[in-house]
Amino acid sequence: MTADPKTMSEGDRSTYIHFIDWLKQSWYGVPDADVVFPYIAARYTPEEALLLTGFPYAPTALADLAALKKMSSDALRPILDSLTAKGLLNKQRKGDVFRYNLHDIFTIYRGFGWPGKTDDYSKTVGPLQHRYIMEGLMSPWRNAKEKGLRVLPIGVTIQDQRGVVPYEEVGRILDQVEYFTVSHCPCRHANNLNPDAPDSPFPTDVCLHFDKLGHYIVENGMGREITRQETEAILKQCADLGLIHGISNYQEKPDTICNCSSDCCIWFMAMKKYGHDGTLTPSNFRVSVNRSACTGCGLCVKRCPMEALHLEEDLAAKGRETLVPGKDGKQRTLINQTGKISQLAPERCIGCGVCAYKCPSGAITLERNPVEHAPPQTGRDWIMQFLTDTRTA
Repeated sequence: MTADPKTMSEGDRSTYIHFIDWLKQSWYGVPDADVVFPYIAARYTPEEALLLTGFPYAPTALADLAALKKMSSDALRPILDSLTAKGLLNKQRKGDVFRYNLHDIFTIYRGFGWPGKTDDYSKTVGPLQHRYIMEGLMSPWRNAKEKGLRVLPIGVTIQDQRGVVPYEEVGRILDQVEYFTVSHCPCRHANNLNPDAPDSPFPTDVCLHFDKLGHYIVENGMGREITRQETEAILKQCADLGLIHGISNYQEKPDTICNCSSDCCIWFMAMKKYGHDGTLTPSNFRVSVNRSACTGCGLCVKRCPMEALHLEEDLAAKGRETLVPGKDGKQRTLINQTGKISQLAPERCIGCGVCAYKCPSGAITLERNPVEHAPPQTGRDWIMQFLTDTRTA
């Protein structure tokens, strides 16, 4: 059972306060919010909080941890394995040596949602986690130049494939992957567990993880192994639904592709709730509108997650016919009934291709952005950039 902050003893309260202070020593820290204490008290038992206070953030051998905690390895290992299964610790094995390390608060947030559980524990933690997303978790990202996820454009929407580099093309990214897994989206799952928030209309089991992270997730019951073909099918399903592909924001061996929705994704919440000027780091593409082919149907406006498109009057377009290929291979005629044309606000476009993917006339495509940006090379480079941005702002 989790501790109730209203009725807990002074000893337990002190335990949680010291544990929160230890969590603040991680690279991400613990952004302040009124909900932090009840969230941590729900996520950890007092015994877990006491054990994990002072627990290393760097992978540490079981024998060394046993010495640190003044326990035998045989007694400590099942406790650590249980905490790993809860998403609170990471576990690595090299030969016969097991190493564990404490997760930071940002990883703890992710690990909670991956299994997609709806038991009593999850129903207690979920609403508190959702509150923390809204009230504090994402506050450090205001000045971060590199967000946690980068937009991966839907490949078929790119008009000119020449010059597309490997970290921008999903096929070449998946070519590097040896182990594919799927979990539940932690943002959407926490949202759906909150009785005060409307359920997202989108599926939750679409969060993709690869290789080392994928093994950790599957081995601890937080997801399941899938094939590359199943991975590609999930990506197509999400593109059809209008979800944004968000990939780990570094070039070498990205371990995650999320499929984000603007209704509850933490990066969109950072913009809506905290007033940040961006969501995911944009791709190196932006929307291009062929005005002579636009039929003014407005589907792109409905699908755009950034509200970057709108329809504007163009009376010359009314009644104009556009020939497009039909599903049967024969051409069909689309007529502009509205006398309106799609117009882009380029400063809001993140280059995801969600609008272009379903454009019935093919009037909308992605073109190369004149100002290009290369993401950090490695995950470590990304963290160092985050620390530079947030600690010198």
